[in-house]
Order: sequence, then C-alpha cells, then structure tokens
Amino acid sequence: MSPLLHFIASASLIGLLGTALADLWAETQKRLLKVPTPSWPMVGRWVAHLRHGQFIHDSIAKAPPVPGEALLGWATHYVIGVLYAGLLLAIFGIGWAHSPTLLPALAIGIGTLVAPFFILQPGMGAGVLARRTPNPKVARLRSLAAHTAFGVSLFVAALLLNGLGLMPLG
Repeated sequence: MSPLLHFIASASLIGLLGTALADLWAETQKRLLKVPTPSWPMVGRWVAHLRHGQFIHDSIAKAPPVPGEALLGWATHYVIGVLYAGLLLAIFGIGWAHSPTLLPALAIGIGTLVAPFFILQPGMGAGVLARRTPNPKVARLRSLAAHTAFGVSLFVAALLLNGLGLMPLG
C-alpha cells in the first residue's frame, strides 16, 4: 500500500470509529445523566447556508430550514472526525496508528476545541466561547468534556483496530 493510501485509510478508520465511540458516549450521557447532545441537523443547516455566503447567524434555529440538513450535519460531523484523525497522524506520525498512546490523542481532542469555540458557535449564533448561551460556563465545560471524550475515543479506536487486526499496514 502506498504511504498516502496508508495514511488516508488509517485516518478514515480511526476517525470514523473514534467519532462513533464519542457519539456512543454522548448518547449514554444523554440517557443516564440527561446531558443534551449536539444538534447535528442545526450544524447541517449552518453548513448549507455557507454556500450562500452566510457564515454568521443570530440564531441558526431561526434560519430557514434546508432539505437534508440532518444528513448533512451528521456527514459533516463524521468527515470532520476523519480530518481530525488525519491531523493526529500528520502531527504525531503514522506510527501512532500502530502503537497508539493516549496523550497525543487527548492533545488533538482538546485542541479541536478551537473549532467550536471560534468557528461553529459564533457562526450558529452562540458567540465566541459560547458567550451568548444561557450558561456559557456550562456550555464550555460540555464542549471540553465532549472533545476530551473524542480524544479518548480516537485512542480507543486505534487500540481496537489494532487488536482486531484491522489497521492498514504500510
């Protein structure tokens, strides 16, 4: 397998499984602790409105609905998970995929908070660092918890893929 194909396959598998594990954790928290989960349809709505040049909304919930926004939101969520896994491998090397350690995955998970705090939340009307939400501190902590869980999920995904013999070989 070529190095590029090895990188893409590894990032894809780790990103997809890591995102799914993080979603499973979020759903568990929702059911057991009543912690709200992100609204991926609203993310899809936001992404759909980008093609019309609208980056910032007062409230994405008040923006006109878009056909297929739920599917677009979920797809965006998983594509971004793969891209973040690619970032992990680009920074820490493809060798990490075969001998994963927690710290690099955690660093990427927490580092990805830049995106919701400074891109997604302001774009959807919640403001920088969720300052326009009813309880910004709680919103920030939930984001931190979700992205920390994503980092752990990337690590667990790589461990599982290796343990099952599913990690692509270079």
